[in-house]
Amino acid sequence: MSKSSGQGLSNSGLPKFLIGSEGGESRELDDKDMRNISGPYGEDEEDDQAERQIVVGICSMMKKSNSKPMTEIMERLCKFEYITVVIFSEEVILSEPVEKWPLCDCLISFHSKGFPLDKAVGYAKLRNPLLINDLNMQYFIQDRREVYRILQEEGIDLPRYAVLNRDPDRPEECNLVESEDHVEVNGEVFHKPFVEKPVSAEDHNVYIYYPTSAGGGSQRLFRKIGSRSSVYSPESTVRKTGSYIYEEFMPTDGTDVKVYTVGPDYAHAEARKSPALDGKVERDSEGKEIRYPVMLTAMEKLVARKVCLAFKQTVCGFDLLRANGHSFVCDVNGFSFVKNSMKYYDDCAKVLGNMVMRELAPQFHIPWSIPMEAEDIPIVPTTSGTMMELRCVIAVIRHGDRTPKQKMKMEVRNALFFELFEKYGGYKSGKLKLKKPKQLQEVLDIARQLLAELVLHNDCEIEEKKSKLEQLKTVLEMESSLNDNQYGHFSGINRKVQLTYLPNGQPKASSEEEDSLKDGPSLLLVLKWGGELTPAGRVQAEELGRAFRCMYPGGQGDYAGFPGCGLLRLHSTYRHDLKIYASDEGRVQMTAAAFAKGLLALEGELTPILVQMVKSANMNGLLDSDSDSLTDCQQRVKARLHEIMQKNKDFSEEDYNKLAPTGSPSLVNSMRVIANPVKTCDQVHTLIKSLTCQICKRLEDPKSADLQLYHSETLELMLQRWSKLERDFRMKNCRYDISKIPDIYDCVKYDTQHNSSLSLEDTLELFRLSRALADIIIPQEYGITKAEKLDIASAYCLPLVKKIQLDLQRTHEDEAVNKLHPLYSRGVMSPGRHVRTRLYFTSESHVHSLLSIFRYGGLLDEQKDEQWKQAMDYLSAVTELNYMTQIVIMLYEDNNKDPSSEERFHVELHFSPGVKGCKDEDNAPMGFGFRPASSENHEKQTNQGSLEDLSQDEPDRAVLTEPINIQRKSPLIRNRKAGSMEALSESNTTSRGLAYRILPSSSRQSPEIKPSGLELLSMPPVKRFSVSYARHPTNGFEGCSLVPSIYPLETLHNSLSLKQVDEFLTACCKNGSQSQFKRLKSLSAMFESHSQPSIDVDSQETPMSTPVQLNQPAAKPIWYTGDPPSTVSSAGPSSPSVAESSSNFEFNNE
Repeated sequence: MSKSSGQGLSNSGLPKFLIGSEGGESRELDDKDMRNISGPYGEDEEDDQAERQIVVGICSMMKKSNSKPMTEIMERLCKFEYITVVIFSEEVILSEPVEKWPLCDCLISFHSKGFPLDKAVGYAKLRNPLLINDLNMQYFIQDRREVYRILQEEGIDLPRYAVLNRDPDRPEECNLVESEDHVEVNGEVFHKPFVEKPVSAEDHNVYIYYPTSAGGGSQRLFRKIGSRSSVYSPESTVRKTGSYIYEEFMPTDGTDVKVYTVGPDYAHAEARKSPALDGKVERDSEGKEIRYPVMLTAMEKLVARKVCLAFKQTVCGFDLLRANGHSFVCDVNGFSFVKNSMKYYDDCAKVLGNMVMRELAPQFHIPWSIPMEAEDIPIVPTTSGTMMELRCVIAVIRHGDRTPKQKMKMEVRNALFFELFEKYGGYKSGKLKLKKPKQLQEVLDIARQLLAELVLHNDCEIEEKKSKLEQLKTVLEMESSLNDNQYGHFSGINRKVQLTYLPNGQPKASSEEEDSLKDGPSLLLVLKWGGELTPAGRVQAEELGRAFRCMYPGGQGDYAGFPGCGLLRLHSTYRHDLKIYASDEGRVQMTAAAFAKGLLALEGELTPILVQMVKSANMNGLLDSDSDSLTDCQQRVKARLHEIMQKNKDFSEEDYNKLAPTGSPSLVNSMRVIANPVKTCDQVHTLIKSLTCQICKRLEDPKSADLQLYHSETLELMLQRWSKLERDFRMKNCRYDISKIPDIYDCVKYDTQHNSSLSLEDTLELFRLSRALADIIIPQEYGITKAEKLDIASAYCLPLVKKIQLDLQRTHEDEAVNKLHPLYSRGVMSPGRHVRTRLYFTSESHVHSLLSIFRYGGLLDEQKDEQWKQAMDYLSAVTELNYMTQIVIMLYEDNNKDPSSEERFHVELHFSPGVKGCKDEDNAPMGFGFRPASSENHEKQTNQGSLEDLSQDEPDRAVLTEPINIQRKSPLIRNRKAGSMEALSESNTTSRGLAYRILPSSSRQSPEIKPSGLELLSMPPVKRFSVSYARHPTNGFEGCSLVPSIYPLETLHNSLSLKQVDEFLTACCKNGSQSQFKRLKSLSAMFESHSQPSIDVDSQETPMSTPVQLNQPAAKPIWYTGDPPSTVSSAGPSSPSVAESSSNFEFNNE
């Protein structure tokens, strides 16, 4: 062993970067100057092989060696105990003979401008190190002709092309005929637009020629200079000197995909704006080029593997063009790192380090065994202690914290509104949703016109109320008074108008509409605004996404500061089939994007993530619902609620039976708090009046008139929303409109959390009373009796139930080639296996409805199943399904069981009521933990009462070969950076286990962390998992608002069979379809000329129209389905799936 190798270990035992010096001595790296090597390294071999270090040499031009990606990856590589990195100085590379170059066992060397590749090849022959990237193949990578030849030989799709060689020795390869709109190259015709590339890969002057019909001329691409990567030129004729490749132009919708491999089994992909688009480089606030996260399809993953192996480049970048349902490789760049991705740096170092150790450790007698990558096979211990493979995760999640939603309803009969309704196809379904600015402008124009006519002719036949029209006009005109950061800004994403056709006019009014009813049809106009996701909501979603990773097995040992590496590796190594759906509400879509950012460790803004990763699911009610067009059952329920809540006396026993027939403790407790509903409403109205008076006084005070509240709201806007509630809540007949109670609670909850710095009097009392009212009104609007709850639930989420059933069925079709092809799967332990994840982001109505189906649909008999009874008791105690509420279904496969056995597939059902509300700590209901260690042990564990830590729901690597030890040690999670997620474990004398939190920027302690000290101890079998938050740094947070923590997942049941769940969902769909059929029949009577609306979801994953046949004979389990699973979703439509026919891969044009 060389002296320098011995010095490579720091006091902490981690090797440092080394540089060689004259005489063969070595010193540690200086942080200021970057590693200069001027002499041979490690010439004196020591006899003691036990401490032999494997030396990885970096041989490249200094600009590359000094680059941030190289530095980040090498620093991580040095964390391997037996690896030392040596960087060859540029002076040595250029000036010294290879005999004097430093010695190394493994060589990372690659060509760039000015690099002497011949010398590097000579060094490799002399020293014979392990080569990460083959050197001889790098000659071919410098010639585009050779690159295309190799791609063609490997059967990789590339654009149709021809080579024009201007070589005097080969005149037959220089036949060029140029016409106005095409060229003919050696007999091959290319119509404009076509691409002209120099044959040298070092020459980046690529030209694209346009047809005269589009204006002619050409786009000239070049290496980025500042903020430009191309310019337009009027020149239309091709270049007459030099050799070129001519190829078809591929229409890619303006994006290129850059793929970066690290070995054949790992690839990272990003999309960027195509330089051919406008030549302007899109940069973020830090000046970096904006890259979009991309998920590769099964075929693209296979292409990445082929490129890596064909060019013998472990670290290799190449370009993909996605066009016409296919993916084409248009360039191979050789050695290339991703920029600015910590996750990639971690992954890359881990893959390279394991590769080096696997190849070299045995020959140097280094005590190192190939790590059993737990994340390669997604195996977890089941509740009974056996091992099962995780196959599917389905989660339905409510959106994050938002600004208050505001709504105004009015009945309209003017012909102008009917014309607008007809213009946008409202008569097809009887409903119309207007969100686009152009559409909203038309509504505003009608309001202005009608108001103008009212001024001119006071007795005109305009039936719309003047005050309502003025409010409609004011809300739609808010753009001029607000800047872009305020939640009312004129944007289709958070403002909309809904129109519903009423054939006989508005039914009997229960609010301020008290005029005598008019005959004939009318339109119900509902204007909605506000409801935008707040910065707090974004943090909640992103942090929950990070925590969600830990449910996936493998990698929880925190490599380089990342908890939940199992999912990240699973995802990057092609075995994670992910789709994220969101309803068309802006807050829901941005929640989904923020969650995806946390889940997959993505970086950058949410908009690119939303565009690429989130699939809009606004098709036939999968995740959207029109809460303003109620079913008959809902109308009856609301009328009954209104009647009970208008009694000016204490609730009687009869009222308790009427309002809470299920005996839910949360409802009963709220009724006790209220006692007399009318008196409580009186109190609430008085408190609102007090609040508006206080705000008015603040506005009159010059010191606070310009005060900015949370999320850039002003006192004036705050006053507007509270004044509207004051007016609308108490009607002209002095009765109360209880439909406003959710809005009152919404507003006071928002101000209590985000605007507490105003110190307005009595807000907590208003919060307490309005919450008690809301805890009755909100859940009971979805049905009072069990039958009503089921009827309303099926109206809301029948398509979603069918989709969930389909997701569970399709998980098991392993024959579909949506993963690595078996011919190319060496080195991957489970290439044919994958975990299917489906995430559905939606609003409160769908979460309430889906939970009602599981609670009241007859999944289990709580009299016979003790665990289900405990789960039902827990759900009954939950008062509110708050932001980020989650319903999670996890499917496992026991490969030791017979494929046709019911015990083969195992389903678990989990639930979290979302973020913690104000004053929730004292009376929060306790469940029985996440994945309790044994379903037989409930009696023993009732007092421990919490969730098993999600990051511990699978064995450490050792557990795969040793008996399962449930009391495992918690992994030590290092702090990555201030403000990032950190896992803390603590003394478990309390029920708390592991908590994730954002590190506080002040000394204020998170309520999740008890003052009992932070010690790493063995955890009991049942632990609690939580996501808690402290003050967030100022980026994006106005007023330093606290972000509430999220309740941990609680297991409702953990020993269901798939057959059991499938039969239950089939029955729900059948019953729901009958109810829906009746509703659709009555709807079609109104619009005889139109057919019933379809309840199919999307073409890729259409739910079965008939119930699953569970009694048919089959070799496979009877719940298998023959359709291939859908692949990972990317931009726009679903990614193309691969045809089933063996190795004959084709894309469909979905």
